Amino acid sequence: MKINEVHIKDVLPGSIAEEIGIEKGDKLVSINGAGVLDIIEYKYLITDEYLELEIRKPDGEIWEFELEKEYDEDLGIVFDGIIDNPKSCHNKCIFCFIDQMPKGMRETLYFKDDDTRLSFLMGNFITLTNMKQEELNKIIRYRISPINVSVHTTNPELRKQMLNNKNAVKIMEYLKQLTDNDIEVKAQIVLCPGVNDGAELERTLRDLVEMYPSLSTTAIVPLGLTKYREGLAELKEISKEKAEQIITQVEDLQQEFLKKLDTRFGFLSDEFYLIAEKPLPPYDTYEDFKQLDNGVGLITLFRDEIKNSLKQIKKKSYDTAGKNFHIVTGSYAYPIMQEAVESIKSKIPALNIEVTAIANDFFGHSVKVSGLTTGQDIIAQMKEKVQKGSDNIILIPDSMLRKGEEVFLDDITMTDIEKQLNVKMFTCQQDGSDLIDKILNIIK
Repeated sequence: MKINEVHIKDVLPGSIAEEIGIEKGDKLVSINGAGVLDIIEYKYLITDEYLELEIRKPDGEIWEFELEKEYDEDLGIVFDGIIDNPKSCHNKCIFCFIDQMPKGMRETLYFKDDDTRLSFLMGNFITLTNMKQEELNKIIRYRISPINVSVHTTNPELRKQMLNNKNAVKIMEYLKQLTDNDIEVKAQIVLCPGVNDGAELERTLRDLVEMYPSLSTTAIVPLGLTKYREGLAELKEISKEKAEQIITQVEDLQQEFLKKLDTRFGFLSDEFYLIAEKPLPPYDTYEDFKQLDNGVGLITLFRDEIKNSLKQIKKKSYDTAGKNFHIVTGSYAYPIMQEAVESIKSKIPALNIEVTAIANDFFGHSVKVSGLTTGQDIIAQMKEKVQKGSDNIILIPDSMLRKGEEVFLDDITMTDIEKQLNVKMFTCQQDGSDLIDKILNIIK
């Protein structure tokens, strides 16, 4: 059988690969005699402490390397296209955000992935409905962990209706196989009012907590609805009253789980508290913040980072003259960012900085999260705010951009905005310390 050779896109400086002479443009032929079909097999194969590598050089010559390393030490090889043809999703979920996007956007935005490899590498959530038993066996054999699973409900018939896939009924069977084999699973529930809330939500959490600790945590997030829902299932937004009910229900269950298992297990995303206009839970209630990517505890952690970072700022004069800072965010995050700005100005009073909540004209005003803000909305709503004759600096969260690129959902780039508004733009990671570091580096 012909062994697959994988093109090496880059080699990290100071890595094992660089040290032994592997170079960009080489091809990986085998590891300990085994070919590499995908990134999962690669990650599994390099866990050995003794490795024999075969590398094909651009001139066709095969170089053989023998090396010893630590068990969890990476080689520093960056691959190009090692995940070929990511597996697409065959569900037709009633709440799917991709189905609610307007026509005419770039093709890649309409691709729905449901690929175990991307779940492991990038934290994507999968439904387990688009896989065969052999793939489940591979997860277990190669110890692919953690796996993020979109559960939504453990009621088989309801899940089949929500995902519009007959294979959706196997969710408990698949989860049991994974957890019985000590594969860590992190679960997600997209809550749809009148569908999987109330008694169904309680059933789901009670079913899932029975698989703790292998099923380590569950996040509950609200569905997102855009203005492009023609021909789709009729769904309701989560109202203030509904958010209050959900908070009460989940917090009661958290206390029960805490007494029994020493974990709250199920966690609500910050949006529920913002919709209900209720204070967010304190820092300690989020335990180890395992569901940050689902927006669980993000604001609480952000506030804590702001407070700790401000303690490090020494009182001295900063060069703020002529510099106007604009923090651009979504409607939900606006009061939190405003609060952060007031704290920062208490340490740097001369700082000229303001926060703007961008109304989501593109997707609809019911969409209030920062991560779905488009470039065209920023341009339209910031053109009157930037001051002519000054250095205008716009700070945005990196969640607004496609991962690894400076491109918004509508294909407008940061450079496009800089040119049209005559500003400088900087991205900030979604933590308070990075925001403060960016500001200080600009005014120093």
